[in-house]
Amino acid sequence: MDGIAALYIFMLAAFTGYEVISRVPVILHTPLMSGSNFVHGVVLVGAMVVLGHADPEDPLQLAIGFVAVFLGAANAAGGYVVTERMLAMFNKGDKKKEGAQ
Repeated sequence: MDGIAALYIFMLAAFTGYEVISRVPVILHTPLMSGSNFVHGVVLVGAMVVLGHADPEDPLQLAIGFVAVFLGAANAAGGYVVTERMLAMFNKGDKKKEGAQ
């Protein structure tokens, strides 16, 4: 895969992701984020494969692969943080009081 093709795929993926998320009402962002953590993991694995197959002599391929892995990892980690916060909202208040004592 040459650098231009990798950049083109990266730009298409970014545009598609933006369009999909921008069409979701704000009230659904948290459930959507927590429900799609598995997709973030698949994206991260795909980014690692792209980075692993990058030509070591082509800095553009390495940079795109690194950015994809970094953003995929940040997205997956953020999804789990949001899920944890969302689940904490549904815990009973008794547990918070016990932890404060």
